[in-house]
Amino acid sequence: MKITNQDIITKIHLIISVCIVVPVSFFYGFNPSSQFDIHLNTIDEHNFFKAIMGLYIGFSILWILGVFKANYLKMALVTNMIFMLGLGFGRLLSLTLDGVPTFGFKFGTIAELFLGFYGLWVLLSHHTTTNT
Repeated sequence: MKITNQDIITKIHLIISVCIVVPVSFFYGFNPSSQFDIHLNTIDEHNFFKAIMGLYIGFSILWILGVFKANYLKMALVTNMIFMLGLGFGRLLSLTLDGVPTFGFKFGTIAELFLGFYGLWVLLSHHTTTNT
């Protein structure tokens, strides 16, 4: 299987997203206080963060499928764009309403917005060139 420049342009952000989202999901699910200023005190809080972990892993599986299977690519592009822009704009809202978070969340906001807008660009250019 030959990897083309178009493959790299179209899929690199999915690979980057998986490489970031999967490890973050495990921190959220098992030990959020080790990396973030988050301290869980109730079973419901632990349950919530494990559900977020599952959501992140589920989307990551879809993005991996999009990298390797052409019939999943558009779905992977759309979900990645919505996932990243949703997180990024949610963090911007929090920045405005709640104040400035720790460095990890500030960096995350920039990275999520970049990946989301890159995904939008890829989706629009992919859609117009392949009409799928």
